[in-house]
This record gives sequence, C-alpha cells and structure tokens, in this order.
Amino acid sequence: MKRKIITCIFIIAAFLLQSTIFGRLTFSGIRPNLLIAVTASIGFMRGRKEGMGVGFVCGLLVDIFWGGLIGFYALIYTVIGYMNGSFQRMFYEDDIKLPLAMIGISDLIYSMVVYVCLFMLKGEFEFIWFLEHVMLPELVYTILVTLVLYQIILHINRKLEKEEQRSASRFV
Repeated sequence: MKRKIITCIFIIAAFLLQSTIFGRLTFSGIRPNLLIAVTASIGFMRGRKEGMGVGFVCGLLVDIFWGGLIGFYALIYTVIGYMNGSFQRMFYEDDIKLPLAMIGISDLIYSMVVYVCLFMLKGEFEFIWFLEHVMLPELVYTILVTLVLYQIILHINRKLEKEEQRSASRFV
C-alpha cells in the first residue's frame, strides 16, 4: 500500500513539475517529458504490471489536461511502461546507462507515435523539421532532467525494497 501511495506521489509530482515549473523553463518551446521518465523508471525497476499501471495513469493525465482525445496518450504511455517493464531482469541499481538509454528510446518512440498520428496523418510531412526542432531537443532535455529524477526514484525504491524485506522477514 505504501508503495502505491509513493508511486502516486511520483506521478503527481512529475505532472505538476512538467506543467508548472518546466512549463516556464522551456527552451524554444520544448519542455522535458517527466511523465515518460517516471513511467519508464517505475517499469524498469518494478516490472511490466506496475509499468503499465503507471503509464496508464500518466497517459490519462496527459489526455485529460493536454490531449484532445481521451485514451490516445494513455495507450502510448501504457505500452511504454510495458516495454520498459520487460527489461526488469536487466536492471542493476548501480548502472545508469541502460535506464537512461531506455528513457531516451521511450521518449523517441513517444515522439514518433505523436508525429505519425497527430501530424503525418493530417498531411504534415515535415519530419526533418519535427525531428530537429521537437524530437531531439525534447530528448536531450528529458535525459538531462532524468539524470536527477532517476536518482531520486532509485533512492526511494531502494528504501521501499529494504522496508519490504524487513517486514517480510518478520513474518517468516
């Protein structure tokens, strides 16, 4: 129960940071996608099921507050959570390269799906412009912010796992 509450706090904090502080700290209109970072991190650390749950909630928040179609972003984020949860067996707390790479790949996949579904299908075929002015800057900004955000999530996850192990050993 405690883990679920803390996960909800992560989601709400990332959403609020993304919509308020980083909404003002944009570079050329680009802000980091903290919800992708949270979805990928939780999925990577806790597995497919939790990754999908966090992804769905994050995507639903994006749908409600910024999207025009309910369920579009929820589906994208859910798939990203599942995809990152698939790499849980490769998760080592000391290695930050793989999580950063997975968050970067997740952000690229997110941007590609958004481009194809929201721009290309409407007849806007300026992929190179979208890549240079939206996708790559968002990717770099997201990874830079994730360097800090991931460490916070990892630290809290370690504490929760230690606490869960202690409480499990009491009942054995």
